[in-house]
Amino acid sequence: MKNNLSMLMGTQRKTATKLYEETGVSKTTIHELYHEKQINPSLSTVLKLCKALNVTLDEFFGMERKSNDW
Repeated sequence: MKNNLSMLMGTQRKTATKLYEETGVSKTTIHELYHEKQINPSLSTVLKLCKALNVTLDEFFGMERKSNDW
């Protein structure tokens, strides 16, 4: 699933180990999300990562609303 995890981790200089320690999300799941190989992560997993990275769901998934959307 397309996401900004790699960019967010790089910007904040957080490792998979650090995110694992802060969230309890497995390193395997973090790795799969980092490389966009995770097809359907659970909402609870994504929310834990968002909290640890101090970002919104929109920022995590790189969603920007355009004036003519919705």
